[in-house]
Amino acid sequence: MATNRRVLLKSRPQGEPTPGNFEVVDQAIPEPKDGEYLSRTIWLSLDPYMRGRMAEAKGYASNVNLGDAMVGGTVGQVVKSKNPRFKEGDYVVEYAGWQSYACSTGDMSMKLDPDPDAAPLSTALSVLGMPGMTAWWGLMEIGKPKAGETVVVSAASGAVGSVVGQLAKLRGCRAVGIAGGKEKCDYVVNELGFDACVDYRAAGGNLFKELRAAAPKGIDIYFENVGGAVQAAVVPQLNDFARVPLCGLISQYNDMQMNPGPDWRLLLIKRATVTGFIVSDHFGQMADFWKEVPPLVRAGKIKYREDVVKGIENAPEAFIGLLKGRNFGKLLVQVAEDPTRK
Repeated sequence: MATNRRVLLKSRPQGEPTPGNFEVVDQAIPEPKDGEYLSRTIWLSLDPYMRGRMAEAKGYASNVNLGDAMVGGTVGQVVKSKNPRFKEGDYVVEYAGWQSYACSTGDMSMKLDPDPDAAPLSTALSVLGMPGMTAWWGLMEIGKPKAGETVVVSAASGAVGSVVGQLAKLRGCRAVGIAGGKEKCDYVVNELGFDACVDYRAAGGNLFKELRAAAPKGIDIYFENVGGAVQAAVVPQLNDFARVPLCGLISQYNDMQMNPGPDWRLLLIKRATVTGFIVSDHFGQMADFWKEVPPLVRAGKIKYREDVVKGIENAPEAFIGLLKGRNFGKLLVQVAEDPTRK
């Protein structure tokens, strides 16, 4: 008999998360109430923001309570419905979390009409979903790229950074990535078409110098995903009136105290604009994103890569690896068979 396998938050991490912070349980599949539908999760997205939801300290969104399933974006298929807006067989993008089945009112769900020939179902959680929207909105609305400018993006082989660099190239900019490892840097340059990529692991204490060589005219836009030593090497090389879309600081998410960071006085001297943003605040502009980016993906002008882990029970280890940079591309958990995959 099928059960609902769920990954619960058992305890709050002190520093790096461990497998002991999670608990995998099998429970009865819930029954939808009037106005709800029951969906079977097919794909689960693992993202850095989830580390903040595990903490006790208040963040920009509600944290996960101990004993509750971890939160997360999902693609599922409706298997039972008591909601007239959703019928059995519908595919939905939702926020079902780390579990095999979930009931929902559908208030925050979006129906999908998958076209496997255009893009796999999983891309609703990657290049055509929240990560792609994050890249597009941050670069276009905050970075405002102009032809001839230099755009530097950290975590360049990841779900967000990879799209940022490709969009920058399509706007006539020089795109420079920062990534960890030769394989990732080769992918960024040879597959995604960036002009250069700096391997921060190989650079060691020469990161500033390596970045200067890759961006000899300075940096006009820095799309920040990492923080820490990478940020410290970038900030002194910002040009006057540079723009910094501040998307994430993954290198600092496990820190138990605030990182001193680089000398922010340089931002004053350079009259730089640094804007932190949470993409969910801007979902009202999703229609503009869909108008521009999906055609580019279908035409092969924006490429993407997915790192797939099978089995909801393997989500904790995969998430721990994500925070250490072990994934290569958008990290997804395949929870169930995808009927649309050929």
